[in-house]
Amino acid sequence: MKITSEIFQVGGEELTSSQDAAIYLIVSDGQSVLVDAGCGFDQKQLIKNIQQYQPNPHKINLLLLTHCHFDHSGGADQLRNYLGCKIVAHSLDAFYLEEGNNTVTAASWYNATLQPFMIDRKLKKPEETVKLGTLGIKALHVPGHSPGSVVYLMESDEKRVLFGQDLHGPLHPVLKSNREDYNRSLKILLDLDVDILCEGHFGIFDGKKQVRDFITSYLQY
Repeated sequence: MKITSEIFQVGGEELTSSQDAAIYLIVSDGQSVLVDAGCGFDQKQLIKNIQQYQPNPHKINLLLLTHCHFDHSGGADQLRNYLGCKIVAHSLDAFYLEEGNNTVTAASWYNATLQPFMIDRKLKKPEETVKLGTLGIKALHVPGHSPGSVVYLMESDEKRVLFGQDLHGPLHPVLKSNREDYNRSLKILLDLDVDILCEGHFGIFDGKKQVRDFITSYLQY
């Protein structure tokens, strides 16, 4: 699915495994980046989908994880081994991936086991920029759904595009969710005033009003 001239959805419920969250591909100035990795249950199909927009998937340099939950991170280590890319995640969620925690990552919800894997770059600040060549992607720490949830923000086709996976939640004690952090994070995202939201399970929201209405619907004042 083409979102802008540089951004494509290559994985998700109807594109790879039914249990996958959305997986997005960014191709810009010869540089390629993936946002999230799905469960890893159907990597062959994912690679085929990627090749529609990036014929040489080994040119994918970075895999940006939005958070540690299995439907977003379960396939990360497989992809790194195949593509040779670096994995980026927030340090607060990297902890659970590196120890192979099947509870906080929700791997047990998918009747799966998360094998521990290392994170190449751990984000630690409220806001950081991930650079790849001339491509700059802003990473914002937005805890709530998980302690180390991150959204990624970039400009494409003169539009502000937000990769905000699982802005809808859910919030659950075993996931280390926090309602106060979640509400605070949603308000931060509203202030970004983005044109396009690429969500994890609810698809693409194109237009500032559509984005704002979706985020606002999950705020509890």
